[in-house]
Amino acid sequence: MTMTSGTDTDTAVQTEDFGALADGSPVHRWTLERDGVRVRVLTYGAIVQSVEAPGRDGSRAPVALGLPEVGGYEEFPGPYFGAVVGRYANRIGGASFVLDGRTHRLTANEGGNHLHGGARGFDKRVWDAVAVPDGVQMSLVSPDGDEGYPGRLDFSVTYTLGPGGALLLDHRAVADAPTVLNPTSHLYWNLAGADSGSALGQQLRIAAGHFTPVDAASVPTGEVIPVAGTRFDFRETRAVGAGYDQNFVLEEGARGVDAVAAELYDAWSGRVLTVRTTEPGLQLYTADHFDGRPYGPCAGIALETQHFPDSPNRPEFPSTALRPGEVFVSHTAYAFSVR
Repeated sequence: MTMTSGTDTDTAVQTEDFGALADGSPVHRWTLERDGVRVRVLTYGAIVQSVEAPGRDGSRAPVALGLPEVGGYEEFPGPYFGAVVGRYANRIGGASFVLDGRTHRLTANEGGNHLHGGARGFDKRVWDAVAVPDGVQMSLVSPDGDEGYPGRLDFSVTYTLGPGGALLLDHRAVADAPTVLNPTSHLYWNLAGADSGSALGQQLRIAAGHFTPVDAASVPTGEVIPVAGTRFDFRETRAVGAGYDQNFVLEEGARGVDAVAAELYDAWSGRVLTVRTTEPGLQLYTADHFDGRPYGPCAGIALETQHFPDSPNRPEFPSTALRPGEVFVSHTAYAFSVR
């Protein structure tokens, strides 16, 4: 293991070899540690392999679902454990969209729809990585036509640990032709411990007064509906429960680096996860369909910060278009505390 941190950082940053993919491509693992929190990130998929945070009794436990070896991520790609997904997180209906009058056809990898960037999205690439103050920056180039998307995209995600061990994710991208972009981090959280079983009893609050209902193929209908009187009302803290794969419309005051979009709490360990983001939406996914390989149903809760699904086909939704000369920037923070 190589130490890469310097005197100008409060985070210990290390890197090491972490095996290879089936095709022989080498993978490296970066470890960040600060204020009792330890995060491990792989160059394959920019995957957050593990997050360890202390509980009420001071003991540190893994609170994000991950796999012990890189081969596991190739064997079980579907859950997208801890990966950066893109170019477009979530679904684009009909695996196509129209931008500036031109139709672009994408890879259909979920029935007739496009999901999480296609058959070989960002989660299945080996990223370049360099040390930065308090963390690591990972980058890749998505060429013109990649999974059907127009234009070359230069994309990076920077992982840093802030005060208190808050995990900070900063996305940045530029394109040489008009395209669409909506990346997210597909972390699954279980604050009682990654191997503790179902996370559904943990307490959740989401600062969202509306949600975007979906059709039978999980593609938004285009409506924006109040959560009041529905099972999607998490404005007051309550147990998560099962059966969620839903985009929530964050309230305007809940967006930004100083606002709170969501909070997850585990009464047994005392751990609290606070989510902050500049994105307008948050996808709650309870992983009901995990089949025990290697995790059982509802073993983790995904809180994916994002733009809305199918936005390229829904002009009434916030735009995800990225044009030459523009810079895409997105910030999300996962902060840890105890109660």
